Amino acid sequence: MTLAQLEIFVKVVQSGSFTRAAELLGTNKGYLSRVLAQIEAELGAKLLERTTRTLSVTETGREVFERSVGILAAVEETRRVAQHAQSEPRGQLRLTCGVEFGMLAVTGWVQEFLARFPMVSCDVEYTSRVIDLVHEGFDLAIRIGPLPESRLVARKLGELEYGLFACPRYLQRHGVPQSADQLDAHSLIMFSAGSHRAGWTLAQARQQLSIDTVPRLRVNNSFAVRDAVLGSLGIGRLPLMVAGPEVEAGRLVRVLADWHTPTAEVHAVYPSSRYLAPKVRSFIDFAAESFPRLAERARRSVAANCQASG
Repeated sequence: MTLAQLEIFVKVVQSGSFTRAAELLGTNKGYLSRVLAQIEAELGAKLLERTTRTLSVTETGREVFERSVGILAAVEETRRVAQHAQSEPRGQLRLTCGVEFGMLAVTGWVQEFLARFPMVSCDVEYTSRVIDLVHEGFDLAIRIGPLPESRLVARKLGELEYGLFACPRYLQRHGVPQSADQLDAHSLIMFSAGSHRAGWTLAQARQQLSIDTVPRLRVNNSFAVRDAVLGSLGIGRLPLMVAGPEVEAGRLVRVLADWHTPTAEVHAVYPSSRYLAPKVRSFIDFAAESFPRLAERARRSVAANCQASG
């Protein structure tokens, strides 16, 4: 049995007569009668009861009809998905992200993406609020850190790397720490969001150390940490992407470079659906291509200009 035969059978049932179905399909009712006879012969069952005036569906015919409608709908959906996958990205892309990473990376990505795909426009919201993508109509979000359980689909873009940094003037006054346990004697600037406890975990080879010193400054923004470090207030833990330009300019130096701090995973998350619109898929692919380059650039900037380490 072919899809074309199923389409004919469904059209006959939906229209209620061979004459009407023939008009809709642009053929003659004799041809439709022959097709129906072929279907019934193949199935070994009567699907329609016909008289000179009426057309009724048998119990078996009703079941075959319902299944045929489902099959044809699935085939149409498959065609639609294939057409969308091959089409040019277009339409408005609604994207949300935290303020910091938005300024670090997403703004630049959006500019390049729009230049590459002229049929796309973007509506971007930078916020610390966790937006409900489905209820608020967003296509995707870029999120940093552990993801809560949800029905959203996540694609990992990479990991943010961190290091400890200070400005030269602070180190001239207070000295360069040569080991992690010397940090207790320094003024520390710590990032802490919401009610999360401020503190650092440092690791070197098989050794791990927790720094729980009360910070001189606790703040929930990495740019504020950077500015406080630049102002000689103390030593701060910063994403390499934030510190890199300052290290290149000689305004910051890395300390305890052989001690590592946990990374933060970066994901693109989007609502689950049977297909992903080309504009969304293309942006996620673009972000996945761009993140490693951004991370490597930051890594090289810091490594090439590392002046103080323990």
